Amino acid sequence: MYSFMGGGLFCAIVGNILLVVSTATDYWMQYRLSGNYAHQGLWRYCMSNKCYMQTDSIAYWNATRAFMILSGMSCFAGIIAGIMSFSHFSSFERFNRSFAAGIMFFVSTFFVLLGMAIYTGVTVNFLGRRFGDWRFSWSYILGWVAMLMTFFAGIFYICAYRMCECRRGTGPR
Repeated sequence: MYSFMGGGLFCAIVGNILLVVSTATDYWMQYRLSGNYAHQGLWRYCMSNKCYMQTDSIAYWNATRAFMILSGMSCFAGIIAGIMSFSHFSSFERFNRSFAAGIMFFVSTFFVLLGMAIYTGVTVNFLGRRFGDWRFSWSYILGWVAMLMTFFAGIFYICAYRMCECRRGTGPR
């Protein structure tokens, strides 16, 4: 049980770090504009070694930002619940912290999946046609890796919960 929780906690911490780095950096997309390379993130775009804030309130950027922030917050809440699940004291008999941590990691996975899917769909269908020479960059890839890490953290914590439930069921009544 503790090995599953330890593996889940490791995946969750790495996933949360990747979520923060992915959301905060400016390399979601790289493209060539007027002969110069440019890159953009969720908050800024950079051209000719100068960066500018994204002042346009475009719905897909706002949705992607919101889902990535919600994902990071739910992953952090899952990490707190995961750390607390190592202690056996519980004032609630029916509340299992391993299960709560696993659910929070799955919620985080769902939010990052929504954010990445929205960004991917809009970028491929609209921005990809506008810029001929473009590609997704490392911040974008880190977002997908963070989704996998939070998913596996949820799997590990649900496995730990199942092992804990099996031990409870075999004890004397």
